Amino acid sequence: MSDCGGDCRSSRRDFLVRATGALAAALATLPLTSREAAALPMALGSALRRRGATVNYAIPASDSATIDRDNEVILVRWKGAAYAFALSCPHQNTALRWQEADAVFQCPKHKSRYQPDGTFLNGRATRNMDRFAIAHAGHELAVDVDKLYESDKQADLWKAATVPV
Repeated sequence: MSDCGGDCRSSRRDFLVRATGALAAALATLPLTSREAAALPMALGSALRRRGATVNYAIPASDSATIDRDNEVILVRWKGAAYAFALSCPHQNTALRWQEADAVFQCPKHKSRYQPDGTFLNGRATRNMDRFAIAHAGHELAVDVDKLYESDKQADLWKAATVPV
């Protein structure tokens, strides 16, 4: 039996979050090629912390896409801007995949393709990827997972859901 005197899940969760962050930091120091980095488990692309609906991430050091499956967020740094997208394709909610060789996102179900900024290229989808509200929070990026914008319904908010990096 545990002698924690209450709900131990929060301290266990805190330990797991810290351990995952330490592992990710250690792996980040390894000299990996982009192909080797793409083969790493997706769980390494996790949030630094979450407070309510706001999830904080480290600012990516270079142009890349990071998938956080726990929060269903794709964090992208591309050509001087950062974006946060919903993990699912706007067509039929299938998890999108990053195709590094072509620098596009692709839906594995119907092959819809999107640019790194979320703009629809081709396929069965009829609109851009859905963007979360994103802002700078010191040296991190804060993503509000309760504020999701669809380009065809909230065009101005969708366009504004980006920050310079």
